[in-house]
Amino acid sequence: MNVIRVVTADDWPQAKELRLAALRDPVAHLAFLDTYANALGKPDVLWKEQAANSEAGVRSRQFAAVAPEGGWVGSVAGIVEDAGEQDYFGLSVEERQVQLVGVFVRPEHRGGGRVLGPLVAAVREWAGEVGAGRLRLFVHAGNGRAVAAYERLGFKATGHRAPDQAGTGEELEYVWGGPLGPAVTAG
Repeated sequence: MNVIRVVTADDWPQAKELRLAALRDPVAHLAFLDTYANALGKPDVLWKEQAANSEAGVRSRQFAAVAPEGGWVGSVAGIVEDAGEQDYFGLSVEERQVQLVGVFVRPEHRGGGRVLGPLVAAVREWAGEVGAGRLRLFVHAGNGRAVAAYERLGFKATGHRAPDQAGTGEELEYVWGGPLGPAVTAG
């Protein structure tokens, strides 16, 4: 079973490797606001800073799914957006929320929600800890597999749409349909 944990400052080499793998994925152009060539050219100090920011967990936090043998099989990050700010797409943020970003699961570990589900649950819990009122994400309309995965996990389409980075398609906004914070279990 995979362990889901916060990415720490010392994890920057693994975080960098996984991000570069994500940017080589065939649907990377639909899922990420970066390219492999651009990310490859970033100095290590930027990767170190990003990992350190995750560990601090004030405005962002990244989680990794780590296999029993130690290899990283997926990751996801959350970014705090405060009321009154404008998001990446120019939409006005109405309440404190966390946006789910940088979602990636290695192809051989996809399916069934065994990796994605626990990663998203970790961000949901953190979102509650930082006082967010909602958890949202944007997914490219042409990325049907991702749309289906998020809907299976309990995300609902809001109807908000934004042009994608290339200006050739649309990003669809989804919000988490349940409470934020620790998972509630029957006892």
